[in-house]
Amino acid sequence: MDFKEVLDFIKGDLDTVTDGFREIVDSKKEFPEMQKMLSMVLLGGKMVRPTLVFLCGRLFNGDIELLKKMALSAETMHIATLVHDDAIDSADLRRGHPTINSVYGVDLAILLGDYLFSRAGHFVADTDNMRAMKLFTKTLGIISRGEIKQAVSSFVLNQNYDQYIERMAGKTSALFQMSTQSGAILANAPEAAIQALDRFGYNLGLAFQIVDDILDYTGNSKDVGKPVGADLREGTLTLPAAKLMKMYPGDNPVIEVFNHRNVEENIKKTIEMIKQTNIIEECYEEAEKYYKLACDDLAGLPDNQYRDCLYALAGYVIERHS
Repeated sequence: MDFKEVLDFIKGDLDTVTDGFREIVDSKKEFPEMQKMLSMVLLGGKMVRPTLVFLCGRLFNGDIELLKKMALSAETMHIATLVHDDAIDSADLRRGHPTINSVYGVDLAILLGDYLFSRAGHFVADTDNMRAMKLFTKTLGIISRGEIKQAVSSFVLNQNYDQYIERMAGKTSALFQMSTQSGAILANAPEAAIQALDRFGYNLGLAFQIVDDILDYTGNSKDVGKPVGADLREGTLTLPAAKLMKMYPGDNPVIEVFNHRNVEENIKKTIEMIKQTNIIEECYEEAEKYYKLACDDLAGLPDNQYRDCLYALAGYVIERHS
């Protein structure tokens, strides 16, 4: 089973999320500017986080209406973080399309992100599940803290592996964990299963982000949906660049980029140097390590098609090209 088959298997569930987003867009007909902004960010995307909510909830025969509300919450929160990220980074493209901030400016982008966070909170409140609501607020706090840590570490060369993993946990894993945990919580799964899916989400999120960081150097802008080398351009030291720094501690183009010298030329040089080494293979091995840890936590869960889908989704995470 591949990722496309997973999406086909739960297409009916995912369609409810798309329908929910269309309802949000349609509800703003009296406010055409906001309707346009919402249509730019809500319609599209891979739906990885809603997929996790539905699979983890369906694994324990969860109620589809509750899972739908949580899936909407998870994806809306994810989109809100992207809108804010793009505004902070002055990014022009997301998923190959103009960002809100590039069209409407930073101020409106931040306000739209705030609105989306409020809608995400509304969706989770509709579950009437206090544990899910507390998980939502905890996750929002972790993500905000992670973004602050990333901001203050921008263009800082002296960072270690543990700091990198901590940033990735706050940036990506937290929302994966909310998605996996909440699906199980709303399905009244056993506590041991909820904790296993929490660990699954954490490790899967790390694998996902490491591959994302690899693609920033090996992908192309059409597939990735943003210019290659974007992380380096924004002063974010990810695993491939950190490994290049360790391999060539003296004369290194990463140092030049972080010191704002001939930025585009040195980004190009960094990409070329990384591709000429075994750094990409090492980074994939690191992602594979977290992939295996994630799969280990699936072994004790109910043996059904939804668990098969979770295995397939984990495989997609380390094999994807966009």
